[in-house]
Amino acid sequence: MNTLKTTFLLVALTLLLIWIGSLIAGVAGAAFAFFVALVMNMVSYWWSDKIVLKMYRAKEILPQDNPDLHRIVNNLAMAASIPKPRLWLVPLNVPNAFATGRNPRHASLAVTKGLLDTLTLEEIEGVLSHEIAHIKDRDILISTVTATIAGAIMMIAYWARWAAFLGGFGGSDDEGGGGSLIALLAVSILAPIAALLIQLAISRTREYQADKKGAELSGKPLYLASALEKIDAWAKRRPLVGASPSTAHLFIVNPFRGDWLTRLFSTHPPTQERIKRLRAMAGLV
Repeated sequence: MNTLKTTFLLVALTLLLIWIGSLIAGVAGAAFAFFVALVMNMVSYWWSDKIVLKMYRAKEILPQDNPDLHRIVNNLAMAASIPKPRLWLVPLNVPNAFATGRNPRHASLAVTKGLLDTLTLEEIEGVLSHEIAHIKDRDILISTVTATIAGAIMMIAYWARWAAFLGGFGGSDDEGGGGSLIALLAVSILAPIAALLIQLAISRTREYQADKKGAELSGKPLYLASALEKIDAWAKRRPLVGASPSTAHLFIVNPFRGDWLTRLFSTHPPTQERIKRLRAMAGLV
C-alpha cells in the first residue's frame, strides 16, 4: 500500500510539473518543464551523495576506527540482503544520522559524532537499522527525485509569476487574456504549495515504513524508539545551524527545528507518533 501511495504521489508531482509548463507555453512549455526535471534528476542521481557528504565535511570510518559500528552495519546489511554501505562520520555534536547514495550498491551511511557519544550501542543499532531499511527500499532515490521535481515546480512557478506580471509569454490579445493571466498567477502561487504537500506525504510515508522495517531487521523496536526520543530532544534544544534545510529529509529526525509552522511542514512525521508505533510493535501499546 505504501509503495502504491508513493508511486501515485510521484506521478501526481510529475504531472503537476508538466501542467504548469503547458500553462506557460503550451506543448513546448510542457516539454521544457519535463526536460528541466529530467536534467535535475540526472544530476541528483549521480552526484547528490558526494555533494551532501562534502557539505557536512564527512570523513570515512574505516573498520579499524570503529569495529563495533562496522560489525553492526555488516550484520544489518546481511539481514537486509544488500551490500554493506560505506560508513562516514559527520563532525557534528548533535546526534543524528542519514543514508545517501543512488542505489544499495553505491550507498553510504553517515552518523554524527554526537550520535556515537550520546546513544548506547543498542540505540545506535536501532538508528542504523532504520537507515539500512531506507537503503534497501531505495528511499534515497525516491526522496531525491521527489525533492528535485518539487524544486523544479517551484522554479517554473517563479517564472510563471513573472510571466503573469509581464503579461504572459508573447502577450495575449483575446478577450480571455486577462482571465488567463489571473489563472497563471494563481497556479504559480498554489502549485508550489501542492508540490510541497505531495513531497511531505511521500517523505512521511517512507519514514514510517523505514521505522517498521528497521525494527524488524534488528528485532529491537524499543531501542529505535529510545533513540528517536533522545535525538528529537536534542534537536529541540540544539537545532542544526549553518546547513541547508533542503537536506532535512535525509536525517532520521529533522534537525532544523523552528516555529509551529516549520514543524507543520516538516519532512518527518511527529516523533511521538513514530515512537508510539514502535512501542506497539513491541506489544507495549
